[in-house]
Amino acid sequence: MTPTAFVDALQSASLPNVFNPWRDQCAVCDRADAPSLRRENLRLFLERAVEVDGATLWIGRDLGYRGGRRTGVPLTDEVHLASASALMGDIALVRATEGPVMAERTAAVVWSVLRRVQRPTMLWNVFPFHPHLAQDPMSNRPHTRAERDATWPLLEALIEMVQPARIVAIGRDASQALTNLGVASDAVRHPSYGGQAEFVAGMHALYEVADAQLSFAGLEPPSALN
Repeated sequence: MTPTAFVDALQSASLPNVFNPWRDQCAVCDRADAPSLRRENLRLFLERAVEVDGATLWIGRDLGYRGGRRTGVPLTDEVHLASASALMGDIALVRATEGPVMAERTAAVVWSVLRRVQRPTMLWNVFPFHPHLAQDPMSNRPHTRAERDATWPLLEALIEMVQPARIVAIGRDASQALTNLGVASDAVRHPSYGGQAEFVAGMHALYEVADAQLSFAGLEPPSALN
């Protein structure tokens, strides 16, 4: 599968109480062409990951409403779109929303590590979309087993396409899901629920990065759901 075909497959998916950022449009914050912009963001990001030898793949659980739902790039909020562009070879990632730029704590922690690792890294989630509560699209909820099973082929296609040198599962849910799929991975603590220090330490150990004092003061609490 090519990156373009993969993005097309994502666009075709539709599930109840799930926001698909590469298909759906948010009436509150999206530009008129937001789904198209997010598809292009992901296509460029994925193309670069496929081109690079030795790229790694970091996998979380699902999208959160403050991050990948808005940008189309998993584990990446609008504050860090420029960082994502630079890390992947100055690809042209753009905002798909209007109004103030929104930050996500989980994305801030993830990108604090990526800035130190400085290696092209594909970012993804076990469940690729944003699951939300009924009647509350700006909420986060865990995806269901049925939802995950429905999207397994997308994750398998992504791994086959990227051929990552290393897969890192971010959090217990992602680690267990990959184990169930028979995919080997290194597991680290998710930065939510006070786990940011363990997440940073775990990633630094995997990539042999010297520890540094990092500050995340003033940001939103990490989402437990992406």
